Amino acid sequence: MRVLIADKFEQSGLEGLKNIKCEVDYQPDLKDASLVAAVKDTNANVLVVRSTKVTEDALAAGNLKLVVRAGAGYNTIDVAAASRRGIYVSNCPGKNAVAVAELAFALMLALDRRIADNVITLRNGQWNKKEFSKARGLYGRTLGIIGVGGIGREVITRAHSFGMAVVAWSRSLTKEEATRLGVSQMRSINEVAEISDIVSIHLALKDDTRGLIGKEFFDSMREGAFFINTSRGEVVNQEALVEAMHTRGIRAGLDVFANEPTTAQADFTDAIKDEPNLYGTHHIGASTDQAQEAIAAETVRIIREFMQTGEVPNVVNLAAQSPATHALTVRHRDRPGVLASVLEGLKNENINVQEMENIIFAGAEAAVARINLDRAPSDDTLKNLQAANEDIIELGLLNLH
Repeated sequence: MRVLIADKFEQSGLEGLKNIKCEVDYQPDLKDASLVAAVKDTNANVLVVRSTKVTEDALAAGNLKLVVRAGAGYNTIDVAAASRRGIYVSNCPGKNAVAVAELAFALMLALDRRIADNVITLRNGQWNKKEFSKARGLYGRTLGIIGVGGIGREVITRAHSFGMAVVAWSRSLTKEEATRLGVSQMRSINEVAEISDIVSIHLALKDDTRGLIGKEFFDSMREGAFFINTSRGEVVNQEALVEAMHTRGIRAGLDVFANEPTTAQADFTDAIKDEPNLYGTHHIGASTDQAQEAIAAETVRIIREFMQTGEVPNVVNLAAQSPATHALTVRHRDRPGVLASVLEGLKNENINVQEMENIIFAGAEAAVARINLDRAPSDDTLKNLQAANEDIIELGLLNLH
């Protein structure tokens, strides 16, 4: 298996891939046209990326079968184009959850104690204990969580340790799960904004979350509340956030921005950098040694499973529900050509196979195939299939809808 790695990757992961007999091509500075060329030149089967954008041109350039995002999100990969070409896309969810949760709390504490301003003032040779002694403290404050996935749950755990009350909203959050997590379930994101002293965002970037946190949300926040975002810049309407910072005294701790540079080192020209109510970091949420080691190990596991079984852990681009309307079950003797004759008969009626599996019974004398179809075969076709091969024991048809 040829693996092209187009971003910085842990040494333990490189060694792990070599240990499972992968041919590894490590080019951590690839992007745009150079990535397309490398996919073509290496004829890689697997592409591993972190922040590098994977376009349709890159997906079409060579012989890719799998793209692994060495991280949680996968919005930088053209997943639709990968699906059209039958290329698996996988990620490493949850492996950076602790690291991102730690940064979220670092930003909360930094805002509350004005850590950055303390450091800057001290380095300028000024002592101002009178000014910097002012802080609210986190104990007893209400923390609002938007998005209760792996990272959100890690933040909730830490919030309880700080003695904070936690309210939360997530489309997937149930009353039972809220009780188990020790949080109050809110009906909407605006409800979270209304009662929280601090709001922390932990949403994946999807079509229905892009720009979800907008003017109405910020208008609902308490005056002077803290706003933390360590998820994706695109889930927030940044103009609305800046307006709230000006008019409502919202103080923001951001690790992600609407207009981030595409390289690891670059000028940051977004006007938000000059906002006095902003504490910002450089999209470093997942960038701890612990998180990167865990992500590297998960990447190796995904590729190993794909090599050994053909199955892909954490795959994100399989159809949630296929277009199949009927399932044809074929109980048959385990002989060559049985299923070939069935498929040929279906082809003659222009019926498309959506999914198919064949289960072998003990002793390898008999098997049952389940073939999901885009429409039902005619009675004549079923009779002809049964009559055409004496190794077919029984045919059955199930309506899936």
